[in-house]
Amino acid sequence: MALVALGVTGGISAYKSVEVCRGLQKLGHEVVAVMTRAATKFVGPLTFEAITRREVITSQWTPGANADIEHIALASDIGLLLVAPCTANVIGKFAHGMADDFLTSLYLATTAPVLIAPAMNTNMLAHPAVQENVRILEARGVRRVEPGEGYLACGWVGKGRLAEPAEIVEAAQAILAPVDASWRGRHVVVSAGPTYEDIDPVRFVGNRSSGRMGFALAADARRRGARVTLVAGPTRMEPPQVETLVRVRSAAEMHAAVLAAAEGADVVVMAAAVADYTPVAPAAGKIAKGDGPLVLTLERTRDVLADLGARRARHSGEGPVLVGFAAETSDLLAKAAVKRERKGVDMIVANDVSNPDIGFDVDANAVSIVSAGGVVDVPRQSKMRIAAAILDQVTPLLRPAPVPVRS
Repeated sequence: MALVALGVTGGISAYKSVEVCRGLQKLGHEVVAVMTRAATKFVGPLTFEAITRREVITSQWTPGANADIEHIALASDIGLLLVAPCTANVIGKFAHGMADDFLTSLYLATTAPVLIAPAMNTNMLAHPAVQENVRILEARGVRRVEPGEGYLACGWVGKGRLAEPAEIVEAAQAILAPVDASWRGRHVVVSAGPTYEDIDPVRFVGNRSSGRMGFALAADARRRGARVTLVAGPTRMEPPQVETLVRVRSAAEMHAAVLAAAEGADVVVMAAAVADYTPVAPAAGKIAKGDGPLVLTLERTRDVLADLGARRARHSGEGPVLVGFAAETSDLLAKAAVKRERKGVDMIVANDVSNPDIGFDVDANAVSIVSAGGVVDVPRQSKMRIAAAILDQVTPLLRPAPVPVRS
């Protein structure tokens, strides 16, 4: 396990850093807190000292701190510099090489990976100066956890709140955890989000999928060293960094994009909630409201997962490992087992969407992974952890990577 330097900067969400610290410790990591002067106005250093059982660093001018040039010594020891929350001020200092306190000096001195979790007012986050500073840091390899949306301390509603502590911890763990050699260089296709089936230019038939589960799977596959193609339906979520992002809207577009991307892929994970039915003839203009009922005639969409299974069967089983999802409200395991056999796939991830605490449009999930080897139950936890558990089950199914021929 690693030593993590947890930078805490001056924002109202600094109190959430305590939960981040605890989360890292639960994974076995050592944590040393580095607080800016402004951060100490929101959370007392004694809190972090009690949790980490280490002296909290608040100033580079503390007597004794320069006996062994502490920021240089710490820079060599840490496995990760994580700054949560990271204010616009500190993002700007990092981007422009300013080192006027311990945290910014540590940033310049360390060669360890750096992860930031920005948190600020919506307009501040969107300001061109802040966005440019973020781009500068990303170009230098600094990774970030996207801010969430919701009520902000200033009373506004929008994007800018600190990501949930569990999400930050998962992002840190993804950096600290060793890459699985069996996934390195593999091509993984992941579908995510809903599809929208247009009724007219204004209305559509859709579902509540947010894309979180598929995005978590794409992020975890990339963390393992895979080359990822993400086919995403319409969603408000910010997608993870992947090699190829394909945006689609309808089930037909999802079908075409996934089947094209799956050619030569090693794994296909169909986490998208693809519509089973679509209007036969969408109206060219907006349908006027009438006094009587409106009748829509729907037809079946093409089954992406079943077509992938059929194509693999035609090639004598040669093709990618196929993973599907089953969102059910009853008879979860029985329906998942039938679906796996009928579609000719390796694995079905089943979840009970009748439970409001898991499944659609929430941060957590609980699933049962149904395969030829039996059922693996994964209890309720963050979708990032669920994604890791799913891909752990896929690993034994990967075909041996081809051995390069030496000339």
